[in-house]
Amino acid sequence: MRKALLAIAVAGTLTMTSGAQAQTAPEGYQLQQVLIMSRHNLRAPLANNGSVLEQSTPGKWPEWDVPGGQLTTKGGVLEVYMGHYMREWLAEQGMVTSGECPPADAVYTYANSLQRTVATAQFFITGAFPGCDVPVHHQEKMGTMDPTFNPVITDNSPEFREKAVNAMETERQGMKLDESYKLLEQITQYTDSPSCKEKKVCSLTEAKDTFTADYEKEPSVSGPLKVGNSLVDAFTLQYYEGFPLDQVAWGEIKTDQQWRVLSQLKNGYQDSLFTSTEVARNVAKPLVKYIDNALVTDQAKAPKITVLVGHDSNIASLLTALDFKPYQLHDQHERTPIGGKIVFQRWHDKNANRELMKIEYVYQSSEQLRNADVLSLKSPAQRVTLELKGCPVDTNGFCPIDKFNTLMNDAAK
Repeated sequence: MRKALLAIAVAGTLTMTSGAQAQTAPEGYQLQQVLIMSRHNLRAPLANNGSVLEQSTPGKWPEWDVPGGQLTTKGGVLEVYMGHYMREWLAEQGMVTSGECPPADAVYTYANSLQRTVATAQFFITGAFPGCDVPVHHQEKMGTMDPTFNPVITDNSPEFREKAVNAMETERQGMKLDESYKLLEQITQYTDSPSCKEKKVCSLTEAKDTFTADYEKEPSVSGPLKVGNSLVDAFTLQYYEGFPLDQVAWGEIKTDQQWRVLSQLKNGYQDSLFTSTEVARNVAKPLVKYIDNALVTDQAKAPKITVLVGHDSNIASLLTALDFKPYQLHDQHERTPIGGKIVFQRWHDKNANRELMKIEYVYQSSEQLRNADVLSLKSPAQRVTLELKGCPVDTNGFCPIDKFNTLMNDAAK
């Protein structure tokens, strides 16, 4: 059944018409270069049975057909659809030719060396360039983090460690999460959980979070925020995967408002660990340097299309490190959704003979993910224009390339 689903998805991308209307750009604007920074698509929960999930409820968790952390078959289908949509858009902009494989030097794909990121990149390429020989580059040793995508602390000084921990604690202190924790305790029957009965930890609102910023390790937290993130992440992935609603959080999430309240825990976990300025600039530095090299420093030699596949921590820290303005994604509760992409676009305005940058968040809505909706220009993915504080955009979402270049060079130092 799973293989059949994937075969249908790939076949669908080959047979769909591409006569849909393009996203409109001002007259005389030509897209010249694209860099896509993507989060991997749908995976099984990272916290498997026997860990924090099992400790937090007397309830039985549903079984997944892949090991924890691995891309699911449906995740592959969703990424094929996203790849097909992006191909249609690129073809409408004249970046690729419909029905033809791109030249060997036109597309470069680079993924972190974990199964879920490499597989996401492979499925994206299958959707975007079916039948074409477009390799996915990654470290030879699978299962280890590539330094470009590894959001670890690189400053070993006690001063930085103290500053980073204080910054994470400050982020956490600004969040009001009691309502989220109480709802989570109710859904999981937390007072009947092994955590309460065996470890005497019976309240998520009363327990304390402990943050760490150790050298060559990811920023981390232990305590209720980590528990809450793991639980809400599992519920969210169940919903996307298409589990029957009576199996998603045991049927206890009945309203959109409940999802909104619970998602504050998942977003709060990510915000506290990866969006303080001190931490983000440190852990995102290798990725910032790679993007700066592709879009600015060595732009003349760079491929027309670069696809990078990493994690939500990469996107969250990157957005803070480059100082993006706050943004709101419609039809999504996640701040950095499964399969979502930050799309950097270099444009040329022929009329004014100038270069411009436009940056969009391209992603699938919660319902598109759950329903496995086929994407095309007629049934598009969601798009939200982003703005850098150092590069104000015009009414069409474009900012001057010289300001963007300066900003990128400064961030990469």
